[in-house]
Amino acid sequence: MLYNREFFDKGLERRHTGCEKWDADFIHVDTLALWVADMDFACAEGIQKAMMERAMHPCFGYNSDEQAYVDAFCGFMHRRHQLEIHGDEMLRLPCVVTGLKTCVQAYTEEGDPVAIFSPCYGPFAMSVESNGRKLVSVPLLLDDEGAYHMNLSGMEEALKGGAKLILLCNPHNPASRCWEKDELEALAKLAKDYGVTLVSDEIHADFVYKPHKFTSMLQVEKENVVALFAASKTFNIAGLQQAQLVTANKALLEKAEQVLNRNGIACGNTMALVGTMAAYNEGEEWLDGLMEYLDENRQALSEYVKEYLPKAKLTPISATYLAWLDLRAYGKTCDELKELFDRHGIALTGGTFFGAEGEGFMRLNFGCKKALVLEGIKRIAKALEE
Repeated sequence: MLYNREFFDKGLERRHTGCEKWDADFIHVDTLALWVADMDFACAEGIQKAMMERAMHPCFGYNSDEQAYVDAFCGFMHRRHQLEIHGDEMLRLPCVVTGLKTCVQAYTEEGDPVAIFSPCYGPFAMSVESNGRKLVSVPLLLDDEGAYHMNLSGMEEALKGGAKLILLCNPHNPASRCWEKDELEALAKLAKDYGVTLVSDEIHADFVYKPHKFTSMLQVEKENVVALFAASKTFNIAGLQQAQLVTANKALLEKAEQVLNRNGIACGNTMALVGTMAAYNEGEEWLDGLMEYLDENRQALSEYVKEYLPKAKLTPISATYLAWLDLRAYGKTCDELKELFDRHGIALTGGTFFGAEGEGFMRLNFGCKKALVLEGIKRIAKALEE
C-alpha cells in the first residue's frame, strides 16, 4: 500500500457507521463535520489485517500477551521519540481521559486545588470537578500573532495557593502548540520546587510539524511526572479504547494502580490489543504519509483563512491536526457562532468547551481530505456574511 497524497485525498465516507463525528444527532444530512478529534482517513492496512486475522479464531477468552504489547509500545516510543520506557513503568488504560481521572483520584484528596492551563481540552476540567476537586484555571498567554505561551508566573501563583497537582496537555489542544523543551523544563522545575505531581497528556505526541520536535515530560523530569499516551489519535483507532499510563516513580505508579483496581477498571480487550500492537509495529509508513498530508492541509488552511476570513486569526499550528480559530472580531459568542454555522451546514467545536478563555473561538479539525478543509472555510465565511 502506498500512503501518499492520492491515498489520503480519497478520504473516507463515514456516515451511517455509528461514528460520533458524522452520525451524532445534531449532524444533518448536509452538514460538514469538522469537530470531534478523529480523522476521516482509512487506517493503516496492517491494523485491519491483524484484526481480521484474529477475528477468524473462534474464541475470545482472556488474553496473555502483556509482553508483546509492552514491546510494541516501548519499541515505537524509542524509534519515534528516542524515549526509553520499560514495562514495569506502565499501566494499561481504556483511554487517556480515564488516565486523567485516575491521576486526580490517586494524587489528590477531595477539595484539593488542581491546576491546568486554559483554554484546554474540556475533559481536563471535567476530570477535576467531577471528582470533587477545585479547578484552578491558569490562562495561557496570547501574543499579537495569536500564539499561546505558558503562563509560568500564573502557574506559580496557583502552586502558592495550594494546588496539589498540575495537569498538562503536551502538545496542547486546542492551542495547536508543541511546547518547547525549555518551557517544559521551567514548568517541571516549578512542580518539583513546590512538591507536586505533574501529569502530562501526550496523546498528540506524534503530530508535531518541522522544525519543531516533540519532547516528552518524561525526558525532562522523572521523579514527579506521570505521562499518558495512546495510539488512538496517531493511528485513528480511538474506538478501540486502549491507552497507557507511564511513570518511573514506583510510588506514583502504585497509587494509580490502586485507583484502577478500586474502580474496577481493567484492560485486555482482544481487538484493542491486536489493533494497537499492529499500529505500533506496522503503522509508521502510514504515519509518515499522514504527516506529510496534514502538513499540506495545515499550510493550505492558513492561506484559506487569510483569503476567506480576513478578520479571523488562526493560531500558529506547530502540533495536532486541530486548528484554533479566533473569530472574536466578528462580534459573536460561541453559542451564536454554533447556531449560525449549523444553519450553514458546518460543525465545529465551540471554544467554551475548552474553558471561559475560549469565548469567541472555534476549533476546526483538518484531519480530512484537503477539499473538505476548503469547503469548511467557505461555509464559515458565508455564514459570517449574514
